[in-house]
Amino acid sequence: MVAAVRVAPNIDRYAQRTAARRGFASPVDPSQQKEYAFEMAASSIRFGPGCTQEVGMDMKNMGAKRVCVVTDSTVRQLTAVQQVEEALAKEGIQYKIFDKVRIEPKDSSIKEAIDFAKPYRPDAFLAVGGGSVIDTAKLMNLYTEYPDADFLDFVNAPLGNGRPIDRKLKPLVAVPTTAGTGSETTGTAIFDLVAKRAKTGIAHRNLKPTLGLCDPLNTRTMPAAVKASSGLDVLCHSLESWTAIPFNERTPRPANPILRPAYQGANPISDIFSLSALRSTVKYLPRAVKDPEDFEAQSEMLLAATLAGVGFGNAGVHLCHGMSYPISGQNPGYRHVGYEVSGPIIPHGVSVAVTAPAVFRFTGPSNPERHLAAAEAFGVDVTGVKREDAGRALADALAAFLGDLGDQPAGLRGLGFGPEHVDALVEGTIPQARVLMLAPGLAKELEQEREQLRDLFEDAMTH
Repeated sequence: MVAAVRVAPNIDRYAQRTAARRGFASPVDPSQQKEYAFEMAASSIRFGPGCTQEVGMDMKNMGAKRVCVVTDSTVRQLTAVQQVEEALAKEGIQYKIFDKVRIEPKDSSIKEAIDFAKPYRPDAFLAVGGGSVIDTAKLMNLYTEYPDADFLDFVNAPLGNGRPIDRKLKPLVAVPTTAGTGSETTGTAIFDLVAKRAKTGIAHRNLKPTLGLCDPLNTRTMPAAVKASSGLDVLCHSLESWTAIPFNERTPRPANPILRPAYQGANPISDIFSLSALRSTVKYLPRAVKDPEDFEAQSEMLLAATLAGVGFGNAGVHLCHGMSYPISGQNPGYRHVGYEVSGPIIPHGVSVAVTAPAVFRFTGPSNPERHLAAAEAFGVDVTGVKREDAGRALADALAAFLGDLGDQPAGLRGLGFGPEHVDALVEGTIPQARVLMLAPGLAKELEQEREQLRDLFEDAMTH
């Protein structure tokens, strides 16, 4: 009997089939399988206090006459949206506002947004809000360009069909109001696929915004809990992209460049962005959370989020994010302190950071030097740390950082999970092929991978 192996994502009935597997039953010629190139793609970025007021001119310069403004009910009341409306009106640009984006969007809320956009037929989109808003706007843009597509057509395989986006989409300007997701730079949109109890998404370079307007004034209204959660997303974006498998170890090489995934593995350019973002986050996130008047720290965190977005948007993330999706989707009833919502919620940044100490203990042996460099960013003196202890050194530094930040669960038990949940969490992680493919040290054979994931979830119960 041949052991099951993971099938690579984004290869499906829309694409030429290749020997796309994480492992092979018989030897192959590596020169015909391993990747030899990487691509860098990111939105144009404008950074500076007050740059939001330029958006009307930007839309006019893009030729937009009919704009769909996307936001949520909370941000709708803030200065950022007021500035956007004034800027569009000043340039005589028509617009219509969709303000029903939900935090941690579900496929149902995405479809509601798409149904809003289709009859309006905008010639440009403008997203004002956090990652949920920007991701929703990306998908509104996508499905208005492909109005007859089934929703699962573009969803990442194996949960969806992984169809590539082979058309240029309409202009999308993103105005982030949180310092976390880096969605203004990436071609990725994430949501909950409720029927399958999984968080997944759509990833393609053509999905990325045309322009990101990163105005630090727009992040000043974030509550401390949102600053912390958003910042932890930046932390894990930078750590996971820094420690992902190298791009030239990824298999298979795509048969056509359009099939080269957005998440390619660590590469020399993404490394620069990821490590810089990590260092800034360690320095400035505690300050931003603890002092609402520390504008320097808030500005630096917005910049760090953008830097990390460029890094992970091209290198990818791996286990923290892959494991976070079932953690969010299978929430046993936890509601994070500081979030004004009516029901249970595990914010995305909390769900990725809660497993981070366990994850980096596990990945340490894959590249001790990178894990030691990351630990050093936390202020650890690594001169006497043995290579075999690199993962533990980073894990200990992470646990201490999370504890000092405050109001963070000290493991999955703090979210209400127990040993009885582990099997379901494992099965919810396995479909996250697009990120697990980049995880260093993860087995190629599915049963071995299942056991490793089980061990990781058990280790993550407490820090």
